[in-house]
Amino acid sequence: MANPSATPTPITPPRVPLIDARTGLIDRAWYLFLLSLFQTAQNAEGTQLGPNAESLIASYDEALRAAQQTAETQSLAPQFDEFVKQIQALECLPPPQFDELDKRIQALECSPPPREFKRSRYGSFYDTTTQSALVVNTATKITFNTTDLSSGVYLGTPTSRVYVDTDGIYNFQTSIQLDSTVATAEEFYLWFALNGADVTNSASQVRVQGNNAEVFVALNFFFSLTAGDYVELVFSVSNLGVQLLAAPAAAPHPGIPSIILTVSNNIQGFQ
Repeated sequence: MANPSATPTPITPPRVPLIDARTGLIDRAWYLFLLSLFQTAQNAEGTQLGPNAESLIASYDEALRAAQQTAETQSLAPQFDEFVKQIQALECLPPPQFDELDKRIQALECSPPPREFKRSRYGSFYDTTTQSALVVNTATKITFNTTDLSSGVYLGTPTSRVYVDTDGIYNFQTSIQLDSTVATAEEFYLWFALNGADVTNSASQVRVQGNNAEVFVALNFFFSLTAGDYVELVFSVSNLGVQLLAAPAAAPHPGIPSIILTVSNNIQGFQ
């Protein structure tokens, strides 16, 4: 039988909440107070209304421990989630041995690309026939009948046209064997044409005097060309006796072309 002299536990102060905010259960102090009232009521009536106080307290303590563990787990969940995120972030980082390599690759991407040597284009042409104008003081195109060397610079149709297949700055160098078959002083003019149009300020003048007077004429010019452009050499004479002379080989010299033309674009070098 329960102890009849048992007295209730002192009332819990009002500042103690009835429900523990962490566990959601009735506060232990309030539970013990209510349990003591229940026990006192049993003692007064001399009846056993339910489990004894020790078992009720043990049950409450077990429920309290379980609730506290759940609360602690829930309170640690955000920290655990953050820890997992940090681990995942570490897994995404490149291994140490690749980190330095990645830096070097990024540095290369920021560096200017290496300079490249412009593709070499060139051509060498000449003509083995004597060329004469048909009409005095009239533009006459100079033609070529032989290609000595060619890489991207080539003869077209008619063979006065010298084409290029690559954009660039080209150097045209020409030499002409000029001859006169008349005794009077006569004029010879030489200039360039680009895509069929005369090139401004590209002309030269030579005066030839005396029968069988030979003059060597040289001319040099730079052109900024695009693929498909063509250049021509043009001349005019004041007398049809002035001509571009070709002569066969005779000891001790080799043959004499009426004109020699060389073209190259490697003057730009590295880009």
